[in-house]
Amino acid sequence: MQYDVAIVGGSFAGLSAALQIARGKRKVVVVDAGLPRNRFASHSHGFLTRDGASPPDMLREARRQLLDYPTAEIVDGIVEAAEGQAGDFSLRLAGGNALSARRLVLAGGVSDTLPDIPGLAGEWGRRVIHCPYCHGYEFGEGPFGVLATEPMAVMKALLVSDWGPVKLFFNDALSPDADQAAKLSARGVSLVPGRVEGVSSHEDGLSIRVAGAAATSVAALFVAPKTALSSDLPHQLGCTLAEGPMGAFISVDERKNTNVPGVFAAGDIARPMPTVALAVADGAMAGAAAHQSLIFE
Repeated sequence: MQYDVAIVGGSFAGLSAALQIARGKRKVVVVDAGLPRNRFASHSHGFLTRDGASPPDMLREARRQLLDYPTAEIVDGIVEAAEGQAGDFSLRLAGGNALSARRLVLAGGVSDTLPDIPGLAGEWGRRVIHCPYCHGYEFGEGPFGVLATEPMAVMKALLVSDWGPVKLFFNDALSPDADQAAKLSARGVSLVPGRVEGVSSHEDGLSIRVAGAAATSVAALFVAPKTALSSDLPHQLGCTLAEGPMGAFISVDERKNTNVPGVFAAGDIARPMPTVALAVADGAMAGAAAHQSLIFE
């Protein structure tokens, strides 16, 4: 099947991109693996008009609205390979099916890797979280923990302290200098040296076990996971990558063009700092830019 635009990834960025193209009366297909990054979270926050909504409910409604347009299609599957050039791209799906399109939008997102600490992964998306704007408000006055995985944990602790008292767990990954220690002290951040050995939940929050010290309780623990591109397609197509604080992402311009003509990228796969609202905005720009490129090529 020949489409005007094929979109790899059917979460917030991909569906947003598809909506612009469908409203432009062009044939668009979204190939979705069904593994959105925020599938571990029960609620999404910070997106105007949908604050507190369930991510699966939001995506179901987005799919329904998109499929109201006769030129839009959604295919559930995984894209294993992509090749070609502007005007003639080919995608091969797991199972052997193939499709072609004149333009591509990569919106497949990234995958997260958490520190290897017992109990941490089981609370991911519940009380182990990454963004205070997305989830901090729901935990009241805290106290909050920040688990250091790299030096930027100092900045995260300074930020989170606006939501409530913060305990910064060094976890053998951080040793603040005098200036950082002074700033943390001024913001009331408690410093907890030592390696974190485990995390367990209780009725009011989490218990953080640190080597050689008594367990510490927090309402929620902020962690910055390492990220990796969710597929090899950017490498196959030759997209230029940039390195962010947590991992690599596709480099794009203000219109979401990659360095490969005819290939656009949007959402978590193309930005270092992700939220649902920003993914939707990125997708809208990528979709409009892909549509316009078909007209003005």
